[in-house]
Amino acid sequence: MRANVGDRLVVESASAEQHRREGEIIEVHGEEGAPPYLVRWPDGHEGLCWPGPDARVSPA
Repeated sequence: MRANVGDRLVVESASAEQHRREGEIIEVHGEEGAPPYLVRWPDGHEGLCWPGPDARVSPA
C-alpha cells in the first residue's frame, strides 16, 4: 500500500452493523509512501494507522 499526504484512507466495514470509515492522510511515516499513516477522521480524531487488508487508499 502506498499513499501521499491528502489521500483518503478507506476502511471497509467488517460487519453489517458498522459503516465504512474514511479519513484524510495527513502524514506518511513509512518509506516511499508506506504505512504507518497519521489519519484525521471526520470526527476530528487523529491517529496513527497501519491499514489492514480491509483498507485501501483513494487518491486525492
